[in-house]
Amino acid sequence: MKVHEASFRDPSGYVYTDGGTVKRLILPPYFKQYQALTSGGLYRELIDKGALIPHEELEHTADAIIIQPAQLPFVTYPYEWSFSQYRHAALLTLKLQKLCLQRGFTLKDASAFNIAFYNGKPVFIDTLSFDFYTEGEPWRAYKQFITHFLGPLALARYHGAGFLKHISGYIDGIPVADISSLLPFKTRFHLFLYTHIHLLAKYESKYRAQTAANARIKKLSKKAQFNILDDLYHYIKKLNVPGGTEWGDYYDHIHYDDEAAGDKAATVAAWAAAIGADRIVDLGGNNGAIARKLPRDNALILVADNDTAAVDANYNRIIAGGEKHIIPVVCDVLNPAPAVGFNNTERASFLQRLRDFKPGLCLALALIHHITLSGNVPFLRSAAFFASFAGYLLIEFPEADDAQVQFLLNRKGDFKQHFNFYTTEAFEAAYGTFFSIVQQHRIKNTRRVLYLLKNKSEPC
Repeated sequence: MKVHEASFRDPSGYVYTDGGTVKRLILPPYFKQYQALTSGGLYRELIDKGALIPHEELEHTADAIIIQPAQLPFVTYPYEWSFSQYRHAALLTLKLQKLCLQRGFTLKDASAFNIAFYNGKPVFIDTLSFDFYTEGEPWRAYKQFITHFLGPLALARYHGAGFLKHISGYIDGIPVADISSLLPFKTRFHLFLYTHIHLLAKYESKYRAQTAANARIKKLSKKAQFNILDDLYHYIKKLNVPGGTEWGDYYDHIHYDDEAAGDKAATVAAWAAAIGADRIVDLGGNNGAIARKLPRDNALILVADNDTAAVDANYNRIIAGGEKHIIPVVCDVLNPAPAVGFNNTERASFLQRLRDFKPGLCLALALIHHITLSGNVPFLRSAAFFASFAGYLLIEFPEADDAQVQFLLNRKGDFKQHFNFYTTEAFEAAYGTFFSIVQQHRIKNTRRVLYLLKNKSEPC
């Protein structure tokens, strides 16, 4: 049994792994709440609505209750979400609190880490975050909601969706004072933002010995709390971010004519079908266009890209189409999310989670020239990177005279000659250290070659 590194904070119970299966142990201090939530039907109602992760009770003794939640194949963290994902996670939290109040309960936590994406949609995963509501008590998690949800979303509204990547440094939420100072001065004249952020920051500064939320309101009727929740919900629901994207419409305006695009997609799909991996990762997968052309066969596909707009487009297609097999994630391959939290163990790094995911196939299409020429990463290092998690690697190599490669090289100016190593021969030699070439195919009408490579050893 291995206890999850982030579970030490909750006296009500903890999450642990038993033989590869995630389970949750509930301790006696939470028995009354658990039994009321179970017998009263709130757990079942939330599960049926798709708002709470389903669970099965395995054991019930005087000392502990053990439940087994539905298993999540890959957990993404808030700093790996697109703007729409983040917004939907916030709205789900508000919906839950409203439902809880209607049933005589309240959420004692409003951490963004309590949300995961399951079967394409946000779902609440902290089964022990529910407590009994006391009449007149304000929402204890109000400030946490501001620091984990409203603040980051408001900052993304004014500074761009890319801002959300930076919250990895704020595992306990962005301090209200920081949110206030980072928002444009004009937001002090915005009644909603002044009330929920700037005024809260002032009170927090004035009442440092108390929580800012409790300093603001000693007693709050249920009706008043519903009004606040509705106010938050309506503001967040209408939020959007300005700006376009360099790669968000990549597959609509990229460097392939129709014949080339069809040839590439057909080759990738055929090779993927031959491998038959049940878990696939598409790094640099943009808006998921290629992932959607792969054979379904119940395969889970993790589609990662650094372009937040492209990931957002992918997520919105997932929601619109009810897709359950694609997991979108914002990730810069040159700087993936690190392990964070106490002792750097509370939240695992992207690469650790990717290795635990154990993809049988990794797609790296239109990516290697960016890793090599934009990131200055030698072929041998990128080959070792892919070999650390991928059973098979399906990689697209644009040759030195490809238009995009020439564009990236010309940006180097006087340093262009230092990248003379960018050749097909050097690529094959470096990748041959870790992989065997299974197949290769030149994409029609292009200077690009697809390689299907097999890992020479078991990924770490």
